[in-house]
Amino acid sequence: MVSFNLTPSDPSAFILTGIPGLQDAHIWISILFSMFYIIILLGNFMVLFIVSKEQTLHKPMYLLLCMLALTDINTSSSVIPKALCIFWFNLKSITVGGCLTQMFFLHAASVMHSAVLVIMAFDRYVAICNPLRYSTILTNTRIAKLGLVALIRAVLFILPLPLLLKRQPFCANRIVPHTYCDHMAVVKLSCGDIIVNWMYGLVITFVVSGLDLMLIALSYGLIIRALLRISSKRAHQKALSTCTAHICVILTSYTPLLFSSLTHRFNEGIAPHVHIILANLYFLAPPMLNPIFYGVKTKELRDKVGKYIHRK
Repeated sequence: MVSFNLTPSDPSAFILTGIPGLQDAHIWISILFSMFYIIILLGNFMVLFIVSKEQTLHKPMYLLLCMLALTDINTSSSVIPKALCIFWFNLKSITVGGCLTQMFFLHAASVMHSAVLVIMAFDRYVAICNPLRYSTILTNTRIAKLGLVALIRAVLFILPLPLLLKRQPFCANRIVPHTYCDHMAVVKLSCGDIIVNWMYGLVITFVVSGLDLMLIALSYGLIIRALLRISSKRAHQKALSTCTAHICVILTSYTPLLFSSLTHRFNEGIAPHVHIILANLYFLAPPMLNPIFYGVKTKELRDKVGKYIHRK
């Protein structure tokens, strides 16, 4: 691999170390990252292509899948290309502006992703608990409006993060022990008072993720209550089948996100490389697995994918 000078031309730039303690394995790790990234792009662009081409899939559920695919592409593309530059070419320098821009896009995409999961939970609730009114409650236009609200929420919540950091003085040590500009990893390099940044990041974690998880739990609580009133075993299985993919997506999305956010603040006992690997899983596992979950569990989408594969 080509090796480049590690010294940044701009003395105010940050240095991303990659995965601390595993520098010798960066090449092997990069192979996994690049394979995962290719699968992410292929899977999510296939969802976008098929839904856009098939008129029968122009429904609220599939529009939400497209939103999820777009956020997955954005989150992974905000992180993985720079990580591969570190692994392959030793290009560890990143300007302050580039760091703050990366931070904004990856965290905004994460908040948007969380909001889409909430809307999908509401979609499943209406489909199971009020199926006769589904087409009137959740129209394509209403889904588009909810998506716009989710995007505005993400921008408004995340924009203060880089703006607050831009005002902070940074010490001579500008080495970020990470593969990307994580908010708390950069905050810890500041020589100034970071209490506002620390508290705002914590509030975002609990207000956004906590509130979204509560809404998702409420939706599924109402779904379970409705299922308990249905005597038909077949109806139970059909309803649960429609929720399985969404539940899998929720578990793969929130688990690494909450773990990474909380360990940055409260737990110093975890080995740095373990923390960084698990943090990167958030940008690798959900975007890669989401198209698989929905491709396997959603018969209509699975049939359309099969049709295109056989046609080719």
